[in-house]
Amino acid sequence: MTGAQRHTEPLDVHLIVLRDGQAGPKVLLSRRAGDVYAAGCWHLVSGHLDGPWEDVVTALVRETREEVGIVVDPADVRAAVTVHHRSPTGGARVGVFFEVRRWEGVPEVMEHRVCDAMEWFALDKLPEPMVAYCRAGLDAYQAGARMGVHFQEPGDPIAYDPAVDRLVLVPGPGSPGAMPEEEVRAFSERAVGRIATWTDSSWAREESRVWRARAAEGGTWYVKIHQNDRFHQREVAALRSWVPGLGAAAPRLVAADPGLRAVVLTAVGGQSPHGATYPPEQQRRIFHRIGQLAAAIHHGAPPRPAAGLPACLPAPEAVPTHGDFQPRNLRWDAAADALYVIDFERSEKGPAIRDFVRLSDAWHGRPDLLQAVMDGYGRPFTPEEEDQLTVLAVLDSVSGISHGTAHGDPELVERGLRTLARLRAAQRP
Repeated sequence: MTGAQRHTEPLDVHLIVLRDGQAGPKVLLSRRAGDVYAAGCWHLVSGHLDGPWEDVVTALVRETREEVGIVVDPADVRAAVTVHHRSPTGGARVGVFFEVRRWEGVPEVMEHRVCDAMEWFALDKLPEPMVAYCRAGLDAYQAGARMGVHFQEPGDPIAYDPAVDRLVLVPGPGSPGAMPEEEVRAFSERAVGRIATWTDSSWAREESRVWRARAAEGGTWYVKIHQNDRFHQREVAALRSWVPGLGAAAPRLVAADPGLRAVVLTAVGGQSPHGATYPPEQQRRIFHRIGQLAAAIHHGAPPRPAAGLPACLPAPEAVPTHGDFQPRNLRWDAAADALYVIDFERSEKGPAIRDFVRLSDAWHGRPDLLQAVMDGYGRPFTPEEEDQLTVLAVLDSVSGISHGTAHGDPELVERGLRTLARLRAAQRP
């Protein structure tokens, strides 16, 4: 023991009681009133243990009944997060936060002397003013951390103020995907402010890592770690040059760090059409939009002579290309009638037909979808492009079969074999 005094902090319990809302879960908060600490501020249902004979779950169930009038079964109590807190006056305590999604009764104010309001709030629209200690617990819970340290400094306000946010998250073992490494988190928060929630959104077969990050003050961002320097340089170059010309159809680069191979991007809407089913008319609408988006990409910069194609092919003009233009990198928003494109790490200048290689399998057997793409693109493929499409599709299929076999990815292998079979059939007299 190196300190002169052992810690003797009090222990308190906090209830994160949730119910479903139209836009996501809502949490129950009460507003403190009267001659109490933090009067006028919103807070979770909370309380102290009655003595050494009461455990934390028993205390939570009791406090919930006394303050809110609902009955919680101890079997429905779930551990959420623990926060070591120090107030601006120097007093420290440990708060154990629990999640509850089932109960009996209707929540209502039971202790009018110390509480004058009770309401449900969306987790991404928490009210003000709110006790900073309580807000720290909710933010740590939404970030998926097991523990948080919230040591306030003398002079800090009791109510939450993002300018003096003291929360430090302590990630747990065994869940490296829950949030990125500390250096990446620090880089991201310098760009957009403190992140309240990290959600691993990585594509299963890639080595690149992607997280959806929700900022404490609102707003959703994506943080991506590229698997190598080349992919990082390609995506950043595209995002800084021709991608802004796509407007709202593509994410915007917020920050980049070549040492970390990390980028912070704005979020786009929609859902991936990969594996989704749509009525024929909507399918044609989507493919028409795909053609329009491809045209916008290929006109993003002046063309120049292409290089790197097989010698058997005539040299076409090189234009900006996405490089991995396929349904899983597209997002369709039916309500907004809008198509978005993401993931530019394989972007480079090349023949325009390159971007149709991985799409061609999607319109096989559907001439109406091919026509929709051509209508959106503004022109049909030239005979030279048709030849280039065949050769590039063969090369892509063989590469996919090889990679899928070596890395245990049957979907890549199956797609490659399917494409080769389709091309062979098309070449038969």
